[in-house]
Amino acid sequence: MTRTHSHRLRIIVAALILFGLSVTVFAPGFVQYDSVGQYAQALTGQYDDWHPPIMARLWSLFTGQGAAPMLVLQLGGWWLGLGLLAAAIVDRRPRAALMVLAVGLVPPWLGWQVAILKDAQMTGATLGAVGIIGWWRLRGQVVPRGAWVAAGLLLAYAALVRANAIFAIAPLVALLVAERWSRRIAITVALTLVTLAAAPVINHRLLGASDSGVARTQALYDLAGIAVRVPYDPRLGLSPAEVAEIRGRHCVKPFFWDPLGEPARCGTRLQRFEKTPPGQVYAKLAPAILHHLLAYAEQRLAHVNSTWRFWVPARWINAAPPQGSEPNDYHLGQPGRTALAWQKMAAPWVDTPIMWPIVWLVLAAGGLAVARGNGFAGALFGSALGLETSFLVISVASDFRYHLWPIMACALGLIVAKPWHGDRWIVRATGAVLLVVLILGGVARATLPVPPQSYDAMLL
Repeated sequence: MTRTHSHRLRIIVAALILFGLSVTVFAPGFVQYDSVGQYAQALTGQYDDWHPPIMARLWSLFTGQGAAPMLVLQLGGWWLGLGLLAAAIVDRRPRAALMVLAVGLVPPWLGWQVAILKDAQMTGATLGAVGIIGWWRLRGQVVPRGAWVAAGLLLAYAALVRANAIFAIAPLVALLVAERWSRRIAITVALTLVTLAAAPVINHRLLGASDSGVARTQALYDLAGIAVRVPYDPRLGLSPAEVAEIRGRHCVKPFFWDPLGEPARCGTRLQRFEKTPPGQVYAKLAPAILHHLLAYAEQRLAHVNSTWRFWVPARWINAAPPQGSEPNDYHLGQPGRTALAWQKMAAPWVDTPIMWPIVWLVLAAGGLAVARGNGFAGALFGSALGLETSFLVISVASDFRYHLWPIMACALGLIVAKPWHGDRWIVRATGAVLLVVLILGGVARATLPVPPQSYDAMLL
């Protein structure tokens, strides 16, 4: 056995051990509110599209075994991807290979990957696909057709398991398969449009999911956000009484859309839209943006500041990984003491810069500029940047878990490419912007009042 093969074998064995330990420690996974709902659908065979029906359909194959099989799948993709990437570079850069594995052990990141959620499923599938492609690309070899097929299946699942995942997957694929920017842009746009058009058909007709109204939430959130910021405008589709109540009860929150959907808050005011075709709701939003561009910009920037966790107070909620499973009647269990100790250890990390998506957005932009979009790392940076920038127009909540894949992609891109050795002007500009972000973010966390620490309190 050559030294190269020996190093690779050690990395692969290490990844397998880490996978086994992760499953052992965190089994059966932390089930959350969303998880319980999806498991109920898997048991009954009655699906809706509020959560990705493909995940519930997959779960239905393992209903007699609780949540553990889903944990195995998402951790399998996690350590498969990291193990293959580390093994691909260990012969040339052994320290970098160890850093790749270490990324998988960052406490809050791993802490979210063991939550049985569509975000962890998407991250596991995408990371597994990236690892398969990277195993060949990072060794300077042509990716075999079979490897592309395997990666493609994983990416297809990822694209269906999160509604906005295509904004990460389309640029990832485009930057991996095309060299000219004109082709990259064309592939990104084409994949995005095709997926957005095909997903409802697949979810409703192929997977048998009923319409839950989730497709209307983005438009209603932004219409309400515009309405409370401008004098009454009947073109927005909301009545004077509806606008007055939404404004008076402060139901438009930068943190999330939920007060507009909760009956106890303003949800009853918007119930009449439940049967309205989504296209009609968006037909109201499009001209509203044109007529009230500043109000729309204020609405979106307020939200994106929240989800990017930039100018926010310390302990901005929904960043710490879960420390328990949602109570349920389906015997979906609870991980043991070691898992709980890990999650408690991860909690204090939430206010560190590695948990600020805005930091990784800046790094991904700088990395993409240095790499010129080229190479394997360029595709990772493009994927991270694609999903993060999509939140400017498509996002209704600020949970950290939505940013897990972009952060992982950017971190791995930095290890693989070492972009700080690239164009000095770009590196310095990125460093300057990053410094400003760190200073302002630190000031915000030091001076702003601590927010409510529960979901119910954030609704008020």
